[in-house]
Amino acid sequence: MDIVPTLDRLCYRYPFPLVDVVLEHDPGRRVKAVKNVSINEEYFQGHFPGQPLMPGVLMIETMAQVAALLLMQDGAGVRRAWLRGVDNAKFRARVVPGDRLMVEVTAGPRRGALARVSAVATIDGNVAAEADLLLGIEGTKDTKEAKDTKDTKELADVHPSAIVHPNARIGAGTVVGPFVTIGEHVTIGRDCRIGASCVIDGVTRIGDGNEFFPMSSIGLVPQDLKFGGEPTRLVIGDRNVVREFVTIHRGTAGGGGVTTIGDHNLLMAYTHIAHDCHVGHHTIFANGATLAGHVLVEDYASVGAFSGVHQFCRVGRHAFIGGYSVVTRDALPFVKTVGNRARIYGINTIGLIRRGFSQESLAKLRRAYRHLLHSNTSRALSQIERDPALQTPEVAYIVEFIRTSKRGVGLRRPSRRLEEVVED
Repeated sequence: MDIVPTLDRLCYRYPFPLVDVVLEHDPGRRVKAVKNVSINEEYFQGHFPGQPLMPGVLMIETMAQVAALLLMQDGAGVRRAWLRGVDNAKFRARVVPGDRLMVEVTAGPRRGALARVSAVATIDGNVAAEADLLLGIEGTKDTKEAKDTKDTKELADVHPSAIVHPNARIGAGTVVGPFVTIGEHVTIGRDCRIGASCVIDGVTRIGDGNEFFPMSSIGLVPQDLKFGGEPTRLVIGDRNVVREFVTIHRGTAGGGGVTTIGDHNLLMAYTHIAHDCHVGHHTIFANGATLAGHVLVEDYASVGAFSGVHQFCRVGRHAFIGGYSVVTRDALPFVKTVGNRARIYGINTIGLIRRGFSQESLAKLRRAYRHLLHSNTSRALSQIERDPALQTPEVAYIVEFIRTSKRGVGLRRPSRRLEEVVED
């Protein structure tokens, strides 16, 4: 579960959100989350001074917020959920500052615009509170609001030759071109453009303002021999541009079950995003760029034309991978990685300047990479961490990127001759 945007969809703002983290999530069935109880919370000033105690009504509210997260992530298109009723509430233990309240919510029956759930809150395995909750929901197939969604679908411009499943949901202002095929479990946001002969299938959720050029293939089954038809997903954010013949596959059970694409990305013609990949925001994939399965591409990275990234690799923030490169280890952030097998050709100066990096920041990044390229990696990391002039968020991110790498990082230097050819 992508917790930050999901929490943002709740009807609450500071100081009222009462969910800190989601630990387990079985879509449509169960969710387990945590509320860390802190003495800094405002209600402790009056409840009770000198003997602070978390009010029972706030424990119920915590359960309701966790239940809302479960309902909004069950694939049925719930946009909002709010508390309508409480049954069988029991408070079995005191909750005080310093406690870690574990809240587990299990989905119950749903009818129309109402959903029932069972919630249990525990502290160190002991039940602190439990209740059956009734929640009002908005935006599912069973509600009047969802019926209105069908009317919204009619506000989309769908070409007569397009094949759109009746259960597919298409936002207002979206234009669906000729000979497009859209499957049953597809949800498309507002103001999208779906070019001629595109195919969008599977459990695929697409945000607002995306543009898909002709012949792109989105959300089809992965090219993985271990895939057995299990339900997996593809999630695409807002305002992406997907050019001709791009292929993006949904996830596999063994890889987490979901492929994700963030916001404001450009995928040029013939780009391939394989199963269980996770692409951040503001990335660029040039023509024919290819990601194998389970690859993570972080924000503002660029992958050059006809380059391939090996499975399970990471591409760091602001990284630049040159054309026709083969990346078999993690591509380091802020630098140019080029070649087969890839080598480092200095800082991604042009890209970083375009994104507002100062000359001082560039100088510190160059100095950090000078340590890394001219010394043993462990010794270089120690030197960087001891140098007070290099204690910046960018350099700290590089160190953390290297230390957490599972495939190893590409720190090969080019020969002088190769460096001159690439610069030319």
